Amino acid sequence: MFCLLKLILMPVLLGYFLGLSDLIVSSFELTVHVGDSVLMGCVLRSTGEKHVTKVDWMFSSGEHTKDDYVLYYYANLSVPVGRFQNRVRLVGDILRNDGSLLLENVEEADQGKYTCEVRLEMESQVFKKLLVLRVLPEEPKELMVHVGDSTQMGCVFQSTEEKLMTRVVWMFSSREHNKEEIMLRYYPSEVPMGYPQSWGRFQNRVNLVGDTAHNDGSVVLQGVKESDAGSYTCLIHLGNLIFRKTIVLHVIQKEPQTRVTPVALRPEILGGNHLVIIVGIVCATIVLFPALILIVKMTHRNKSSETSTALVRSLENTKKVQPEKHVYSSIMTREVIEEDSSEKSEATYMTMHPVWPSLRSAPNNPPGKNSTGEMPRTERAF
Repeated sequence: MFCLLKLILMPVLLGYFLGLSDLIVSSFELTVHVGDSVLMGCVLRSTGEKHVTKVDWMFSSGEHTKDDYVLYYYANLSVPVGRFQNRVRLVGDILRNDGSLLLENVEEADQGKYTCEVRLEMESQVFKKLLVLRVLPEEPKELMVHVGDSTQMGCVFQSTEEKLMTRVVWMFSSREHNKEEIMLRYYPSEVPMGYPQSWGRFQNRVNLVGDTAHNDGSVVLQGVKESDAGSYTCLIHLGNLIFRKTIVLHVIQKEPQTRVTPVALRPEILGGNHLVIIVGIVCATIVLFPALILIVKMTHRNKSSETSTALVRSLENTKKVQPEKHVYSSIMTREVIEEDSSEKSEATYMTMHPVWPSLRSAPNNPPGKNSTGEMPRTERAF
């Protein structure tokens, strides 16, 4: 009898220790941002009356790395381990075979594979659920918006479970007053598809734009005012579980629009090719300007020399041609003696003639001849 019992228990115990009886129920993949929270579900669907006795959450950052404990539950005691302390907690209902885990304030190092192992009482099998978590850089927690513009504020709660959010609430707190006021509230259970309600001064200016079926409670704020600057807190309720996210909104004035003149447009009209051409022309002008000055100086010198030579020649010709004024030549006279019967005294007269240019210019004519070759006549007076 003992040998028969031994033969029956040996395969069961061997399979338990070697993991041959492990059963992977399902696997998921989620993508979150640094600083967000994520709900990793681990619910065992069972028709039996057996309850969960032990839950282990393991983490592995790679294929060839050793698994680390994240949290373990045993004998109604939940214990987070290692660097996950103060950031993880068991949020599932163990009595309903729910060992779901909430990871808050996600870090880059949290990216990897998570494994949930569930054991039932009087069961040799280990039920496993796998989850691959991908972590993206942190979304901006501060937004800048101009007066009069619109801005979208995101609020998404990532979860592997098909739990629909039961409520979404957006709260606002200004810088001047620490008191919070409701901006928007949404109850999916009200009316067939639910109806978001905006409150106070945000009425008719805020709209719910997120997909509530996927736990997305993002909103859009229109017609932003200066008084809208402050902190906005989003609260997503999944039953007793609450996801919280805070965004700081900064409102700035729009810069006054100045009238653009054609002069101001000229630099924009000029393209790259135009600028290259202009720069080339300027550089060529700078390089050729000294040569141009030298050429002008040489040309001026040549013209001055020619002018001086022509002037000298003109002066020489003028001196040769210009007549001498009031110059008279002595004209040889001959005495004519006539004897008068009355034996009067002799009288001699001499006439002086000026020498004109026509006479000076003819060197062949002797001084005592006129143009006709005759001697000047002498008049006698009696």
